[in-house]
Amino acid sequence: MYRTNFSHLFLFIILISLIGACRGSDVLRPGEPVDSAYAKATRLYEKGKYSQAATAFESITRVGRGTEFAEDAQYFLASSYFNDRNYLLAASEYERFISFYPNDSRREEVDFQIALCYKELSPRYKLDQSDTIRALEAFQLFNNRYPDSDRVIESAKYIDELRSKLARKYYMAADFYLRTDRYEAAAIYYGLTIDQFPEAPFAEAALVKQIETYVIYADKSITEKQRERYEKALASYNKFLQLFPRSEEREKVENLRDRAEEAISKINTDAVTESSSIEEN
Repeated sequence: MYRTNFSHLFLFIILISLIGACRGSDVLRPGEPVDSAYAKATRLYEKGKYSQAATAFESITRVGRGTEFAEDAQYFLASSYFNDRNYLLAASEYERFISFYPNDSRREEVDFQIALCYKELSPRYKLDQSDTIRALEAFQLFNNRYPDSDRVIESAKYIDELRSKLARKYYMAADFYLRTDRYEAAAIYYGLTIDQFPEAPFAEAALVKQIETYVIYADKSITEKQRERYEKALASYNKFLQLFPRSEEREKVENLRDRAEEAISKINTDAVTESSSIEEN
């Protein structure tokens, strides 16, 4: 019985050793030749162990600079971070790749990947949109630089998505200002939505609300400021006719136009009456 237990224990130790050997076969060791280290890093990458692969490729980029493996190691370092969804580090390492190897045959792919990194970092519309803007600029630059690329259509789709997100942020900011009776700020942000993103789904609604905002703002203003604000409402109405002549909101904006014109007419009448009264006195 003792012998049987010993045999089992021996087999268990052998099995653990084999497992440990397998696990350690891809571990980089201090002083390991660069070619061997690169092979191990590549195996980790191919197995989908991107976090470990990134660590391995990073070591190679440090100790193997100037070797034949450095260029690919830098590329796969960035790609490991990207596949591991560590987009900020991926963008940084892709940009480093371009700075070191600007003429590499993978330059087009890397430029696209950088734009994708910032797209993935782009947050919900309510939050700071710095990464959204970076992604938008990167995709636009990509399309300008590679107009014949197979990726242009995909890039254009992302540009539309990112622009819609920015338009929504402006539009929602304008809505907030309108709800809190900050009419001037609301009108400005509705205007930004229209002027910067005329193709966005929010553009038509923004223009309708800008007209409405100017009318409400004028209604609540002191007499000296009313004409100017009603006239801004009419200017926005004219822009609406140019941009959305077949809009389903046509009746609503015409009612707003009528309010503005009637108010201006009354201001004119009151001004004439007041002038006549002064002359009589």
